[in-house]
Amino acid sequence: MLEKYADLQAAYARLGSGGRNPFSVAFEQMLSPTEAMLNGRPVLLLGTNNYLGLTFERSCIEAAAAALDAEGTGTTGSRIANGTYGRHAALEAQIAGFLGRREAMLFTTGYQANLGVLAGLAGRDDNLLLDADSHASIYDGARLSGARVTRFRHNDPEDLRRRLRILDERAEPTQPGRVPSRNLIVVEGIYSMMGDIAPLAEIAAVRREAGAYLLVDEAHSLGVLGERGRGLVEVAGVEADVDFIVGTFSKSLGGIGGFCASDAPDFGLLRLASRAYMFTASLPSSVVAGVSRALQLVEEQPAPRWRLARNAERLYCGLTAAGFQLGPTVSPIVSIRLPGPEVAMTFWTALLEAGIYVNLALPPATPDSKSLLRTSVSAVHSAAQIDRAVDAIAGIGRTLGLVPGSSAELSAAAD
Repeated sequence: MLEKYADLQAAYARLGSGGRNPFSVAFEQMLSPTEAMLNGRPVLLLGTNNYLGLTFERSCIEAAAAALDAEGTGTTGSRIANGTYGRHAALEAQIAGFLGRREAMLFTTGYQANLGVLAGLAGRDDNLLLDADSHASIYDGARLSGARVTRFRHNDPEDLRRRLRILDERAEPTQPGRVPSRNLIVVEGIYSMMGDIAPLAEIAAVRREAGAYLLVDEAHSLGVLGERGRGLVEVAGVEADVDFIVGTFSKSLGGIGGFCASDAPDFGLLRLASRAYMFTASLPSSVVAGVSRALQLVEEQPAPRWRLARNAERLYCGLTAAGFQLGPTVSPIVSIRLPGPEVAMTFWTALLEAGIYVNLALPPATPDSKSLLRTSVSAVHSAAQIDRAVDAIAGIGRTLGLVPGSSAELSAAAD
């Protein structure tokens, strides 16, 4: 049955041929949000999405431990069966209140949030318009929905407008008794590979013109962007134009799980229409309690967001000054474009040897099939840690001849 993956197996084997496989790194011990033990020595973590550093926040740990002691290790059932506890309903109300929405629903993972919401919202007579760089969970949810899928160019409101017009021109007259097709636009707040930010105000304007619906995935922007940490929807000032907000607990909130929040009058029907919600065991109370406390901290303490922004700018500016080609936007995700997979693998391995862990991102899972070294900074990284990372990355880049100051360029200049 697995013979069909022969090409994948060969590619995977090539990744490990250099002695280290980037997709099988197992940390022996987590020391803090920014350091871990690997192969018996500490490494600097610069690829964890731990944006606010809350995985080791004492009050979150204490809340989770108290819930674990009170309600056990798991619910052993789905929300529809026996898996809804008071904590689940309370967290849903907390999320809805935080985002200024009428209602919210929890999912056991962020992946399932996109899967369940898109498959539940859209049907075979509807249109889903997806940004070309959308996360795999969005594409999988769209596929499961059976809806007609149209991709528009990444972060291009004009291309979105053009494609909506084409869909309108091709729309068939509604048959008696048939519900007319609806258009749902899906974008992300911060895109996970390059860290670029959606032009949400412009996309919302297109949404208004077309009479479409709009879903924003704030997985990487919740707790990161906005005066109150409500994400790009808050920053862009378009909260009234966004019909559905999806997010995850596994980034800024330091846990696991996902959610969707909305003002839609019949939003609760998704609890019956979403198979990813109905047929998955619910989150353990310990996770719910830890996430609830983390969300409270996001509401009460803006300072970590300010530190995160400063750290992101420090890393981005440092790597830009070193000569690397980065994404177009300063954000907590800073990715370096590299010539190809072999160079990226060599670079990643050298960084790990230098005691710095980043993510290796390779085609076809990357925008424009580029090979990337993907970093993500945290509010609890120190300036010294960021400077250490910049120096190490710049040094390896010079050694590999990727940025100015390499030995080959210096020799040419001397001649």
